[in-house]
Amino acid sequence: MERSEDAAATETALIEQARSGDQLAWENLVRAHQEPVFRFAYLLLGDSAEAEDTAQETFLRAYRHLHKFDSARPLRPWLLSIAANLARNRRRSLGRYWAMLRRFYDTSPAAHDHSAEEHSLQHSEAQQLWAAIRRLDQTDQQVLYLRFFLEFSVEETAQVMGVAPGTVKSRLHRAIGRLRTVIERDFPGIREGIET
Repeated sequence: MERSEDAAATETALIEQARSGDQLAWENLVRAHQEPVFRFAYLLLGDSAEAEDTAQETFLRAYRHLHKFDSARPLRPWLLSIAANLARNRRRSLGRYWAMLRRFYDTSPAAHDHSAEEHSLQHSEAQQLWAAIRRLDQTDQQVLYLRFFLEFSVEETAQVMGVAPGTVKSRLHRAIGRLRTVIERDFPGIREGIET
């Protein structure tokens, strides 16, 4: 996840070009970060249409405020912090939240090379884990998604969340503890999957 010096220099140059009105430079930046922004929004919202809207809004806001961005820093954590704020605002609408959860549970995953029984068991465990994570507060969900689903480093997670790396470590430790408690209490069938 760490940027190489060449990648950092290229990204900095693209940011400066985009600030000067170069639309192609901005499109290149969007292409480079579109998938992780969408994935993060999807993890936070659980609905692809909501995630797509959030990703688009993230890039619109980032473009409008690009002049304020410190181009010596990596762009992705800044974009993800914008996406997190937008997703948090979307989730505040209770009606949308419940509708999103219903759509998630009605969606079946893509078929894999597993037997129907294995596929059903994996789908059930994934749904239970997702439901367990959704019972945690927003901060716990965010740190778990960034570290385990998007595989961000502690430092990158800290940048996205706007906290110190030590705070990420303590929040992650507490979030895992709370997730274990939820699973042991409400989803004992998947307890073995989080004993790592």
